[in-house]
Amino acid sequence: MIKRTLEISSPQSHLSVRNRQLVVRRGEEVLGRVPCEDIGVVLVDHPTVTYTHAALSALARSGAVVVLCGPNHLPAALLHPLPEHSEVVWRIHHQLAAGGPLRKRLWKQLVQAKIRAQAANLPKTCPARSKLLALARTVRSGDPANVEAHAARLYWQQWLPDGQFRRDQAGNGLNAFLNYGYAVVRAAVARAIVAAGLLPALGLHHSNRSNSFCLADDLVEPLRPLVDRRVREMRDSGHVELDRPAKAALLEVLAEPVELGGCRGPLMVNLHRMAASLVRCLRGESKTLEIPKPCLSTGTAVCG
Repeated sequence: MIKRTLEISSPQSHLSVRNRQLVVRRGEEVLGRVPCEDIGVVLVDHPTVTYTHAALSALARSGAVVVLCGPNHLPAALLHPLPEHSEVVWRIHHQLAAGGPLRKRLWKQLVQAKIRAQAANLPKTCPARSKLLALARTVRSGDPANVEAHAARLYWQQWLPDGQFRRDQAGNGLNAFLNYGYAVVRAAVARAIVAAGLLPALGLHHSNRSNSFCLADDLVEPLRPLVDRRVREMRDSGHVELDRPAKAALLEVLAEPVELGGCRGPLMVNLHRMAASLVRCLRGESKTLEIPKPCLSTGTAVCG
């Protein structure tokens, strides 16, 4: 089942739970009710929103992730459920036992998938597209030459038709759109990792003692171009501010159809398949990580 993504940005909203449903109120007015089991991500973006402990606990039990935004309207904290998978101990053991060669091989696959997805975002007539595809073929295990960074510079120079864009993680405008979209997808990736019985802090490439989501940062890399494409479409349709309609449009990325294993389905669903594929790689049952990629053609089988 496709889990729902909720954005709570109305002032004075209050989240509670009743009869296993998340209830959103403002004063005596009920703004909405959603079964907790149908929720995948709750994104809260207003400083006056309040919660009951029971609401947060119910969301955690149903496997939902709660994302808290700061004053700049970008996600500042992530509340995710503790893993309840029956094989969690063994899966964490496989994570810890994964050697350098395996981690480097998987990182190579992630970088190659990211560069190919970036190429897919550029017109077929754009010379940079073929250059990116050529760069993807040069990535070695662990990407010691940092081909990812070389590809990024080339990609962002051509991302907009007029070439007037500079990627800045602390920037406003389209950069804020990108940062928001990346954070939403990162939260969904973290949710899939936890649901698979893995620890999001144990990364393949990313490693930082203050980062509890290194593995999510690894797996989100090839998915960033999905956000890039959505942001560019929003810019073309007239979005200029990261307001409520813009955020709602960015949340739709989680329902974006992607291809994985020859099948087409929503990104939210295929994130779990990606996590399951990672488990098989860590166990030594597979050498290839299944990574969602943009749907660029029709006629693909649909997986539920």
